[in-house]
Formats: sequence, C-alpha cells, structure tokens
Amino acid sequence: MVHLASVKNDDQVFDPKSRSIESLPAPQPDENDFYTNVYGSHFAADHLPQHEMPEREMPRQIAARMIKDELSLDGNPKLNFVTTYMEDEIEEIMTEAFSKNFIDYEEYPHSAEIQNRCVNMIARLFNCPTDARDENAMGTSTVGSSEAIMLGTLAMKKRWQNKRKAEGKDYSRPNIVMNSAVQVCWEKAARYFDVEERYVYCTEERYVIDPKEAVDLIDENTIGICAIIGTTYTGEYEDVKAINDLLVERNIDCPIHVDAASGGFVAPFTVPDLEWDFRLEKVVSINVSGHKYGLVYPGVGWVIWRSPEYLPKELVFNINYLGADQASFTLNFSKGASHIIGQYYQLIRLGKHGYRSIMVNLTRIADYMADQLKQMGMIIMSQGQGNGLPLVAFRLPPNPERVYDEFALAHQLRERGWIVPAYTMAPNSNKLQLMRIVVREDFSMNRCDSLITDVKLALQTLESMDQSMAAKYQAHMRSHRAHPRHKGHTHNAYHDEKHSLQGKSGKSHGVC
Repeated sequence: MVHLASVKNDDQVFDPKSRSIESLPAPQPDENDFYTNVYGSHFAADHLPQHEMPEREMPRQIAARMIKDELSLDGNPKLNFVTTYMEDEIEEIMTEAFSKNFIDYEEYPHSAEIQNRCVNMIARLFNCPTDARDENAMGTSTVGSSEAIMLGTLAMKKRWQNKRKAEGKDYSRPNIVMNSAVQVCWEKAARYFDVEERYVYCTEERYVIDPKEAVDLIDENTIGICAIIGTTYTGEYEDVKAINDLLVERNIDCPIHVDAASGGFVAPFTVPDLEWDFRLEKVVSINVSGHKYGLVYPGVGWVIWRSPEYLPKELVFNINYLGADQASFTLNFSKGASHIIGQYYQLIRLGKHGYRSIMVNLTRIADYMADQLKQMGMIIMSQGQGNGLPLVAFRLPPNPERVYDEFALAHQLRERGWIVPAYTMAPNSNKLQLMRIVVREDFSMNRCDSLITDVKLALQTLESMDQSMAAKYQAHMRSHRAHPRHKGHTHNAYHDEKHSLQGKSGKSHGVC
C-alpha cells in the first residue's frame, strides 16, 4: 500500500536560491569532490534535489551518505509490525539475489523451483488436500497479502461469473461478505473489481465477524465470504468453522477465502487443533504474508487454492521457458527473487519446531504485556494464551473527567521513540478508540519491560495536565498531523473521499 504522491506545479517547487543567506563563500564544485570528505564537499551545504533530476553526477559515497542521513530521521524499524530481523547468512544471500528478476524463469529456474517448494510447504501447513485422488492444489508468491487478496477475489468473482453464465443468469452484480474491520486492501479489491461490499458490522463488544449475520447476507450474487485469521485491530481469529458449518447446514454453494495475512504463520503453531484452513470444505483459498509472522523482510506474500476448480483457467497464463510451460497468475510481472529465497531459508532453517518456539515466546511476552497493562487499569481487547495473534489491543478505562485519550497516549509514546498506534474502531462500534502493541520476533522481554516503563511515564505526564494544558497538547498533536511532510502524501483532489469505510465513518486503517 503506497500513498498517492502529488506532482508539484512550478509555483510550488522550492527554489534553493530563495533561501540564500549572508555567510562564507560556498565550496566550489571541482573534481576533488569525488575524493574529499563527504561533509567537506559543496553537496553537504546544498539542498538535495527534490523535484527534478540534477544535470550533473554526484559522487557515490556522497549520494549514499546524504540518503542514509535523511533515512536516519525515520522511526525505528524495530518497532514496526513487519519483520525487521533476519540472520546474517540469509541477508547475504538475499543481497546477492537483488539483481534476479523472479519472473524470468528461463534465466533463473532454480529461483522458480524454490518458490514451488515454498508453495508446497505452506499449502501442507494449511492442510490442503494431498490425497492421490484429489486434484493438485496450487499457489503462488505475491508482493504481499494485498496482491494475494486481489488474486483471491478475482478467482472467486470469475468462478461465480462462469457459473451464472452457464445457468443463463445475470452476472453483473457480484457482492462479497466481510467484516467491517477488514484491512483496506479488501475495500480496494471490491472497488477495483466492481464487487459490492456487504459488511457484517462490529459492535462495542464484538470485533470479529458474526457467522450467522455473514451467512444471512449471502444471496445468489455473492462470490464468497472473507474470514480473517488475525484481525488488524485486536488480532482475533474469526470463527471460520462456524461459517463453514452454517454453509454446509444450509446447503449454500458459497466459498470462503481466509485472510491469514497475520495469523497464517502463527495459528498452526500455537493452536494447531483450531480448524480454520483447508480442513474445512468451504475454504477454497488462503493468503498469508511472509513479511509478518513468516519472518521475512517486507515484500512477499502467498496465496493457495484448494484445487483448479477454484482458480478458473482463463485467469492463468502459460509462459514458456526451456521448452516447458510455467503457469502464471499475478497482477504484476517483474519482481525480485530475494524475498522468496528468504522465505525458503526461514522455512528450512527454523522448521516447524523453530517457528513454534518463536510464536510461543511471542505469545508469552504478549500475555505478560497484557497483564501489566491491565494492572494499570487498561481494558484489554485482544485474546491471550494463543487464541489470537501475539499482540495486545487495549483502551483506556471510561472516565468522563479525563482530559486525554488514546491518541494523546500514542503521541506521548512516539515522543519517547515508541510507535504504538491508536485507532478509531470500525463503524457501528460507537467510535471506540484503541491502541495496539504488536509483539514481533525481536521484541524481547527486556524491550517489553522498557515499553511498560515508558507507558507508565507517559500516563503520569498526561495525568499531570489540567484542561488548558491538555488543550494545548491537543493543538500540538494536530499541528504534528498537519505537518507539510504528512500533507504531501495526499493529492489535494483526494483529501475528502467519502466512499471508503474510513471516509464514511472515521474508521482508522492499520497499515498492516
């Protein structure tokens, strides 16, 4: 998910000459710039190009240092949701593979073979049918779960259309059923592919899909139901089995796509007896992110289909290499092979025991964090003891006299270096606000203790504010959100969209 950048008009482009000041003469450009100290060159005192390519070259060591210096002002990646730690051995291999274009099967057949191995391992992890009497399941790597969800939606829509055409019925009004707490990629998939969104709305007490409400929304135009293993807000596992059983009981031919972006690499190891995958007959496709709990750097996802029946042939293209056909189903074409290789490394390096050990540790740390926050009076909204993702979703206790909210606490923690986002919950939950702490592989108990200490200090700071101080702090937060750096992420023409759940209701969308 990338923001829509606005291209500046000429009158909006910053002219470095407009900021010239009285000072010492600048170092003059000369050939020694390629050999001098980075900060002794004229580039160190010049503004970096922002809107147009420069006419002349910049020495490589200076370009690298200028970019590195700017990126040092970003947040600490170790406090992000996605994977930020991999072992040195695979980092070196991934770096060597940066130049490999994965789609070029002829030149890089072994990279393609490694993808096929990953698909097989992940499909079996999700209990896909492998009996000799069954048709082969299939899957593919993607750039992330967003692309995987797009592909899953396309497959469900095309299968539904083919069925309607064969019956001589109208196929112009497809719809899909999902929780109103879905990640924005589901809204995008529905909007981009002309599928009506039918929502099961959250409440103040329920943050997952209600199976009966979901099945009740199905009609002859429903292409499928989305069920989530690891919701964005609270990390809960939706009751896929209950949805499946209702469909079977009512004899409804409606497939389930499981969005296991976050939980696909957690649930099989922490709650292996939970039935949410291909063990359920109505589950036809599953997506998972490699770069969340799959433990690979951002840039890889996976999608698996139960059988060819659920991936219509007309969506698949055969690419010939070395005299053999390679079936391809993607939204993009070129992509690097590095992250696929990284996923294979993690699968064979850790094995099931290694993944289980990591996920159990993360769950124990999350449970400890939840207990500590509960002792501070917080209301815990997530499920512990392995019954959800290793994260802690919480909100402040009700108090009409309190002069701060979850967003103020999140801002206080950000000033201490922690990125603990605050959200406005999905529609129909009375604009409930919450915060979310995601426990990742390198979030040790020691780091957990540091965060708990800073939460206590942040609360003390906020509690010490009176009404006037709180108002000033709220104004400070608004000015931070209105910073030109943030405003530049959205083109002016798209500031006031009203078609998304966020635009209609104020729901916050988590990035992951």
